[in-house]
Amino acid sequence: MNVEFSEEAKEEFKNMEQQLQLFFKTHLEKLKNVPPRRHLKFGLPHHVENVTKQTRLVYDMYEDRIYVVHCFAMHKEYEKWYKSYK
Repeated sequence: MNVEFSEEAKEEFKNMEQQLQLFFKTHLEKLKNVPPRRHLKFGLPHHVENVTKQTRLVYDMYEDRIYVVHCFAMHKEYEKWYKSYK
């Protein structure tokens, strides 16, 4: 299964410290083997995973790939993005 990043997710990922990048990479590898568990509400087509207590990974699953929509380093960033859809 391939992993692709949106332009926004690439920038968010690049701006993270290396330790967080490693956590995200490890989590993406896990997603390749374990099906997604949490789907967003309010009709959003994305899935979300907690990478650490504060960080979130928002992605879409397709047959042969994982498409990363956002990589949030802070929970407040994720909340602001999520609440913009309510």
